[in-house]
Amino acid sequence: MRRWHVLDRIRGLDPERNHVEIYYLSCGFEFSWDTVRALEVALYRTYCVPSVSTLLAQTGEFFARPQRRYDDTALLIAEISEWGYDSEHGREAIRRINRIHAQFDIANDDFLYVLSTFVFEPIRWNARFGWRQMCEQERVATYCFWREVGRRMGIRDIPETYDAFERFNRDYEARHFRFAESNRAIGTATRELFVSWFPRALSPVVRIAIHAMLDEAMLDAFGFPRPPEWIRSLVAGSLRLRGRALRLLPPRRKAHFFSHDRNRSHPQGYRIDGLGPPDFLARERGAPPGGTAGCERPENPSGARERSG
Repeated sequence: MRRWHVLDRIRGLDPERNHVEIYYLSCGFEFSWDTVRALEVALYRTYCVPSVSTLLAQTGEFFARPQRRYDDTALLIAEISEWGYDSEHGREAIRRINRIHAQFDIANDDFLYVLSTFVFEPIRWNARFGWRQMCEQERVATYCFWREVGRRMGIRDIPETYDAFERFNRDYEARHFRFAESNRAIGTATRELFVSWFPRALSPVVRIAIHAMLDEAMLDAFGFPRPPEWIRSLVAGSLRLRGRALRLLPPRRKAHFFSHDRNRSHPQGYRIDGLGPPDFLARERGAPPGGTAGCERPENPSGARERSG
């Protein structure tokens, strides 16, 4: 299969009508690793907003079970991304997200902003570090995909166009990014989670590399020190070099999503209705399941659907 085979297929699809298919192809085949990294940045970015970080700090999950919190969030996103928002798995994942969020009083604009980061951070990441930039069809399809997810989450006033949503994203950050102790606490807990994935001897290097990935607004909002410019250049250059190398490699033949990997928090597999904070799950056990279908993902699933080749 040619390196540009999937891109050629994407360019032949309508980004409005076929946005679920395009998003699947883009995330599963073209930018599998990059999408996971970009969504990590997207969520990290939301912690620069005091109203968001305060709520997250109050739950205590980032301090008590940071890996579990990360894994459950990433798995729910992966289920929607792989199967589509109106599939059995997608509907189950969105119901799960809604049930968890229903415990809290979250402003609609905060929901909107988080949703916007899922659209624009992967696009920006690939423009900087991907083996290619997203094409117009992928950019529009990404917006359409998350717009529809947002509607099913009950988020109001989603901007009607890609450009309008990007303006909202930029304006919201300009208004709301500022330092708060809750930002620092959640930002530090998340950074230390990332650091824990590497050998202990590399911890100082990983910390400064993470800081080098953050822009000035994020560093200020977290109260993190600014890394030297040469380190910023080294980290960015390494990621760009990886992107260039990928252009020379054969394309992925099977779609790959975060949910396909052996999971740190769920090594034996997971059920969508078993994802969420343990305290929430404990309360839920005494109540009806609320319509959850019990979609299950065994360890290293062999039945993951394929829609391209």
